[in-house]
Amino acid sequence: MNLSKTLPISIEFFPPKTPEGVEKLRLVRQKLYALQPEFCSVTFGAGGSTQEGTFAAVRDILAEGMNAASHLSCIGATRVTVREHLARLKEMGVRRLVALRGDLPSGYGTGGEFHYASDLVAYIRSETGDDFHIEVAAYPEVHPQAKSPGGDLQAFATKVAAGANSAITQYFYNADAYFRFVEDADALGVSVPIVPGIMPIASSTQLMRFSDACGAEIPRWIRLRLQSFGDDSASIHAFGLDVVTSLCEQLRAGGAPGLHFYSMNQSAAILEICARLNHQDRPEEGAAVELS
Repeated sequence: MNLSKTLPISIEFFPPKTPEGVEKLRLVRQKLYALQPEFCSVTFGAGGSTQEGTFAAVRDILAEGMNAASHLSCIGATRVTVREHLARLKEMGVRRLVALRGDLPSGYGTGGEFHYASDLVAYIRSETGDDFHIEVAAYPEVHPQAKSPGGDLQAFATKVAAGANSAITQYFYNADAYFRFVEDADALGVSVPIVPGIMPIASSTQLMRFSDACGAEIPRWIRLRLQSFGDDSASIHAFGLDVVTSLCEQLRAGGAPGLHFYSMNQSAAILEICARLNHQDRPEEGAAVELS
């Protein structure tokens, strides 16, 4: 597969919970817009935990002249609430959704009318036709709740058959896992773009905690190197930049259709990684960056 002149990127944020967080994220976004992302997505909490914050952040991104994608999770939701969310997002000017099953907040119960993300995708299509570009999640290292790799792959194919346009993967640090997943999906007749999710490494303890929760594998050599640095944040930061830049280079060389960065509402690492991919100095705010 020939690479295009530029490799599209997208960036994920989570909705802040304080006024200070809102202002901080606004400044972070302004720096990352220098990369000219194809879109910026905002995560969405099940059961109402962060939904208003999601809508507010999406509205801000649109007002700043960027394409915004809202996450939409279905666990705990009803057809009525999803229909209301879709109408609200459409009125705001959102044209891209990240449709997920989602996880219930602690103590929320097991209510809701949807069991799987494929149910949500099918419902969105039935309600809105082709009004939205729908992204779904993919798990190159297998969803932690899947009974088998084959079952997980079939679940992904079912989401695509329900109407998904493209997919974003859980983060990983083994490029081979991604390429094998793409090959296996293609063998099932799934031909939508599968964009790798990229998690910069800023904190070893944070990364270990996230990975244990979501099932993302940290290769043993990376885990041991991070542990060896202890509390040396500068060494962790430098090592993380090397690891993730190398991963992105492998993905680009192998024909990945784009890169989706999980920002954790931070900008420095993503800017540095993209600058390294272009073999140039870190970009100034407002300067366009092409991953050629």
